[in-house]
Amino acid sequence: MKKIMRVAVTGGAGQIAYSLLFRIAAGEIFGSNQKIALHIYDLPAMESVLQGVAMELADCAFELLHEIKVTSDLEEAFGGIDLALLVGAKPRSKGMERGDLLLGNGEIFVKAGKALNAVASQDAKIVVVGNPCNTNCLIAMHHAPNLPRKNFHSMMRLDQNRATALLATKAGCEVAKVQHVSIWGNHSATQVPDYTHALIDQKPASEVIGDTQWLQGDFFECVQKRGAAIIAARGKSSAASAASALIDAVRSLYQPTPAGHWHTSAVCTDGNPYGIEENLIFGFPLITKSDSEYQIVSDCKWDFFIKEKIAVTQKELIAERDCVKHLL
Repeated sequence: MKKIMRVAVTGGAGQIAYSLLFRIAAGEIFGSNQKIALHIYDLPAMESVLQGVAMELADCAFELLHEIKVTSDLEEAFGGIDLALLVGAKPRSKGMERGDLLLGNGEIFVKAGKALNAVASQDAKIVVVGNPCNTNCLIAMHHAPNLPRKNFHSMMRLDQNRATALLATKAGCEVAKVQHVSIWGNHSATQVPDYTHALIDQKPASEVIGDTQWLQGDFFECVQKRGAAIIAARGKSSAASAASALIDAVRSLYQPTPAGHWHTSAVCTDGNPYGIEENLIFGFPLITKSDSEYQIVSDCKWDFFIKEKIAVTQKELIAERDCVKHLL
C-alpha cells in the first residue's frame, strides 16, 4: 500500500482553496489509488470558516481522503507534509504599490519558510501561489535550508494555460493541438509569453497564425494583463482558473512529461542554462522525468523581441529581491 500523501494548503478559507481542496480530495493530482491527508491552514480569525470547509469535505465522502486537519498553527499545518501549496497571502488593496505588497507579504513567507524547514518532509515540494509569488517563493526558500532549493516553485501555469487558450482560439483549433507554450520570468505584467517556440498541430504557431503584429501585441498584452481584466469584469480575482492551473501544475511536477511536451514553472535560477542571474525564482519551460525530478528545457533560442522582454522581467525580479533583501 502506498504511503499517505500529506498535502498542506494555506489560505484555506479563501476562494482559490475552496475551488482546490475538493479536487485534490477527489484524486485529481495523484490519481485514484493514492490516499490523501489534507492539512488546511488559515489565520485564527478564519477558524469557523475552516471548520465549515472541513465539514463539507467530510460530507463528500471522498474514498481517498484519509484525514482532514484544520489549524491556525503553521508548524502543525506543515508537520510531515509531502507537498505544500502556499495559496494564502495578503491581497493587494487599492492604492498599494507592488513594493508595499512585497513587504507586507515578506514576513508571512519568512514564517512559512521557517515552519517548513522545521517540520516538513525533507523532500517536500513547495508551490507558492500567493502574490508576488516569485519573490514570496524566494523568501520562503531562503528560510528553509533543510529543503532542496530545486523543490521550490512559484506558479506560472495559469499564465501558460491562458496563453495556450488564446493561441488555440486565434488558430481556431482545440487546445490539445497547442504545445510548447512557455512563460519566462515573473508572474507579473512583465512576464514573457513565448509564442516563438509554440507549436500548433506540430507546426510553428507563428506560421499557423501568420500575424506577428497580433502575437507581439494583443497576445502578449492579453496574457500579461489577464488577471487585471478578470478583476475588472467580475469584481474578484481569478479563483477557479487559478485552482485549476494549480492542479495542472502539481500534476506536471509529479508525473513524467509526455514526449513532445513541456510545462512552465518558476524555479530557482541557480545553474540555469540561459545565463539568468542566480538566486531568483524565474519561469522556465520544464520537463519532469520518471523520478519526479525536473530539468529545464535547455535548447530554446531567443529572438531579439523575446530577449528584450526577458531582460525586462529579469530586471523586475532583481528589483523585487532588492526590495526584500533585509528578509534574505
